[in-house]
Amino acid sequence: MKLIKPKFWETKNFISLILYPFSAITFLINSIKKFSIKKTFEIKTICIGNIFIGGTGKTSLAIEINELLRKKFRTVFIKKNYENQMDEMNLLKNRGKIISSSKRENALSAASKKKYQVAILDDGLQQKNINYDLKIACFNSKYALGNEYMLPAGPLRENLNVIKNYDLIFLSGEKKNKKLLLKLKSINKNLQIFEGKYKPLNLKKFNLRKKYLMFCGIGNPHEFEQTLVKSKFNISKKIIFPDHHKFSNIDLKKLKYNASRDNLTLVTTEKDFFRLNKAQRKNIKFLKIKLEIKDKEKLKKILISKL
Repeated sequence: MKLIKPKFWETKNFISLILYPFSAITFLINSIKKFSIKKTFEIKTICIGNIFIGGTGKTSLAIEINELLRKKFRTVFIKKNYENQMDEMNLLKNRGKIISSSKRENALSAASKKKYQVAILDDGLQQKNINYDLKIACFNSKYALGNEYMLPAGPLRENLNVIKNYDLIFLSGEKKNKKLLLKLKSINKNLQIFEGKYKPLNLKKFNLRKKYLMFCGIGNPHEFEQTLVKSKFNISKKIIFPDHHKFSNIDLKKLKYNASRDNLTLVTTEKDFFRLNKAQRKNIKFLKIKLEIKDKEKLKKILISKL
């Protein structure tokens, strides 16, 4: 979804209360989906998704889970073919095998025919007609649950109670959110919850004495900014675009003009960098990051036990 999350999603306020009755439409659509006939595939499936729109780290988690499993199983990423998500497709392609299709069912069938053993789906929890072997819901510790309303009054795709049906919860972010943990546990006290933080991998390529212009078009720009600040980047200016923004030549011309005028170096995310063509990438650096999972071996054991 191509958007910048509106501020009114963060709290219960006048705008969210006006829109609240329309959340019944989201609830109704989800209720109808529950009656879908579920399809089971020969290949084992791990679905990594979210019920909070954007910026929860599901692509990063999919990459790390692939790393945990690929020595034991023949793994493949499954990604629904959205034109505005080629950045995520390219990121996954650089980390392992990937099959994409306009329908996840077709991609899973193709993966089965190619004798892959485990399919790791980046997104898809809201598709109720697939019988996933393992379902993981991702949240960001800063944004948490927003105002806890469903679309369009809030940022939730489904009612929070749906996490009772999921196997694991993953929280990404720098700071521990005890309130969020307690809320999730109150819904399901037996929930297995894992946490992770982002670690830069290519810091040596940057001169931290310089000043930087940060730009990005991702679901959680705050997390990227915090990673840069923690890594001692001097961020003089930042420009935020909508999630999955397709950068035009005009966008890049303006960014490079602003950077040149103020003697700044342009820095962006790896995901945004993959959205640029070769000409656009000139004089732009990206920070490559890795999701560091706490209790990684415990997660690995749980994953293997479910497959």
